[in-house]
Amino acid sequence: MLHKTQGIVLRSIKYGDSSLITTIFTARDGIQAYMVQGVRSAKAKQNRAGSFQPGMLLDLVVYHQPQRNMQRLREFQAAHIYNGLQEHVIKNSIVLFSVEVLLRLLPEHAPLPELFDFAYAYFVTLDSMLTQEVANFPLFFIIKCSRVLGYDLKGVYSSETPYLDIQEGGFTGQEPNAASTSYTSNEDAGILSRLLMTESYDALKEIEMNAAMRIRLIDWYIAFLQQHTQHMGDIRSLPILKAILHQ
Repeated sequence: MLHKTQGIVLRSIKYGDSSLITTIFTARDGIQAYMVQGVRSAKAKQNRAGSFQPGMLLDLVVYHQPQRNMQRLREFQAAHIYNGLQEHVIKNSIVLFSVEVLLRLLPEHAPLPELFDFAYAYFVTLDSMLTQEVANFPLFFIIKCSRVLGYDLKGVYSSETPYLDIQEGGFTGQEPNAASTSYTSNEDAGILSRLLMTESYDALKEIEMNAAMRIRLIDWYIAFLQQHTQHMGDIRSLPILKAILHQ
């Protein structure tokens, strides 16, 4: 069946002499793998393979057969032209982290229109923001994706529940013992609570954190997901992101 959809490129690998196998998060069918033939050949139009870098936003015409694990593309073109996002070191590091989070968390072949719309707008907004305004984006992204997929923290931060515990999966009033490594500090828990209530990018950039706090909270949230879902695993782009955030 032939149909149109938008997509976010998550991963591409070379296949044969001139083709690609690309994994795309589509608005219509969720995560799908596509064979893209001929885009790497000497006769291919300039930069056609570049359309399948991680984070690229595409308009697609696809041949879709539900019983197949590999689909085919008939047509593709950019749905949004980035203003240098792929060449910007800090922003591109955030892109690579964000698409890897999607690859880890998304179930295959399951339409998730709410998450698609959020992720699409996220990459467009990341491209348009000033560099000094995007440091909170990775943490914001992993929180929002997790919540849409049902991996939400329990409880709320308050004077009665000021502790954040991985084992409990949320805020708690039980004070950690000295040997515990599953808790955050009260300061980190308070900042994470603000992030959980943040809905706009203008509000996001007003939340002040230093690099060390951002990294602690990203590590905590990844550990939380590893504890409560089987899909998370290690994030290979994380060391690069940490190095960038410390600059």
